[in-house]
Amino acid sequence: MISVIITAYKEDRTIGKAIEAFLNQGIKYNEIIVVAPDEKTLDAAGKYKKVKTLRDPGRGKPAALNLTFSKVSKKSKILILSDGDVFIGEGAVEKILKCFNNKNIGAVSGHPVSLDSRDNLLGYWSHVLTDTWDSMRKSWQKNNKMVVASGYLLALRNGLVDKIPEDALSDDAMMSYMVFSKGYKIIYEPEAKVYIKYPTNMRDWIKQKRRSAAGYLQTKRYFKSMPTTRSFFKEIILGTFRILRHPQNLKELFYALLMFPYRAVLWGVIHLDRIRGKNLKDIWQPVESTK
Repeated sequence: MISVIITAYKEDRTIGKAIEAFLNQGIKYNEIIVVAPDEKTLDAAGKYKKVKTLRDPGRGKPAALNLTFSKVSKKSKILILSDGDVFIGEGAVEKILKCFNNKNIGAVSGHPVSLDSRDNLLGYWSHVLTDTWDSMRKSWQKNNKMVVASGYLLALRNGLVDKIPEDALSDDAMMSYMVFSKGYKIIYEPEAKVYIKYPTNMRDWIKQKRRSAAGYLQTKRYFKSMPTTRSFFKEIILGTFRILRHPQNLKELFYALLMFPYRAVLWGVIHLDRIRGKNLKDIWQPVESTK
């Protein structure tokens, strides 16, 4: 049996599409739970008879997940996690569930795909990001390394993760290592696609990337034996090649070259956050243009 958990925050305009994408998979779920702190999102989700709603305390996504983990049906063998501002592709759930036929598999990551146009700066950057993560996850899997799953579409065996630190900036990295540390493998399923709208202004881009990259550094501090998957120096060594092989025309080459100074500034901000001892509330700010 399967439980679907959709975490959301002020996503009353997009939650319906997220729910319908799961309902249209032709899969019989034990339950679909939408967890959110705001009334509008819960009201929009509550219009679907097959959906349960749960109000979270408004302390961020990790707290919302912990609350839902404590309420989810014990009958469910698999938990599928997603967000209220994304939607999964056709056949995604079936492709994920097939991976669990192997008892050594503890978690499965879906494949994030950008909905944004490559014709503008931030849209192009979003395609570089998703294509790079696709390449990295395939490489980790091929070389039998730990795969860091994507929180946009992540499936877990029920019981492997009961609680994550509530100050977690990167809940997907936290859960990935928790599963991996228990001796289970994490699989990447590139055909299980999840479609995402990325930030459309620089302010939101910085907010999102700041919390994402900082989250991996934070996870490394929680779990010192976790393999290092992201760092400023890794981006210099591996990122340069990936960024420069991506452009298909001169405009995209220009966009690609602009990534270097912006990513450098971003990592500077992240390390400054560490020096200042910034906490979750300081870094985890809502990104409105992705909704």
